[in-house]
Amino acid sequence: MENILTNNQIKKIAIIGAGKIGQAIANGMTKSGQYLPSQITMTRKDSSMLTHLQNAGYGVTIDNSKAIKSAQLIVVSVGPQDAKNLLNVIKTDLDPKMHILVSTVAGVTIEFIENIIGTGFPIVRIMPNTAISICESMTCLAAKDEHSESMESVKRIFDQLGLTLVVKEELIGPATALCGSGLAFFLRAVRAASQGGTEIGFHAEEAILLAAQTARGAASLTLESKMHPESEIDKVTTPKGITISGLNEMEHQGFSSAMIRAIVRSAEKLGSIF
Repeated sequence: MENILTNNQIKKIAIIGAGKIGQAIANGMTKSGQYLPSQITMTRKDSSMLTHLQNAGYGVTIDNSKAIKSAQLIVVSVGPQDAKNLLNVIKTDLDPKMHILVSTVAGVTIEFIENIIGTGFPIVRIMPNTAISICESMTCLAAKDEHSESMESVKRIFDQLGLTLVVKEELIGPATALCGSGLAFFLRAVRAASQGGTEIGFHAEEAILLAAQTARGAASLTLESKMHPESEIDKVTTPKGITISGLNEMEHQGFSSAMIRAIVRSAEKLGSIF
């Protein structure tokens, strides 16, 4: 039977290989109010790169073993090329009765992890994006059926860091393209809109503010209404109006096709790497 750690039992967290996404997770966890910085320990080969977080009260060390032994939730957040070596190093410190292992490592499957650390271990793969630092991530999660209760414990934590969706493991890769890389695509769209704003008369900082808030409003309308985006588009388009004229120009220039192809290409690139 699975040894289940409830959220109340997850008192300390170790983030192993705390690069940009690992640090973003730590910041989100504290911003959400679930954890204090002192409850989170981050490791990195060069701990000087985490000095700013140490100054903020987080635990910082180069000793993975020390971090793991004092935590219940272990977040592995290294690059794919480093995963095999790291897992071989830390496997003797992992205990399925004491730990839940969470992996953000792109392209590394649960089966791959189990082949190194052993089976029967509660492993949850997640794919957040860097907006997790402000509790606005879209995070996809996957785990084996026998570890569904451990995944629920993890999900409840990440529910406070944005929105979550439980998916089949084979969709974690596509989620990397849509939610991870997708964050950059939407930011590029905001930048493009702000450049258009500057061309029609706004100062650059004003145009970015207007574009970013308009993008936030569009996303919020979609999430709150739970309607297809075209339903909201229809509300602001009128016969021979300026909005439909702009929308048609976007389509003539291939906006939708470019966004679709960017997401598909990113997913294909991930698949070709692993």
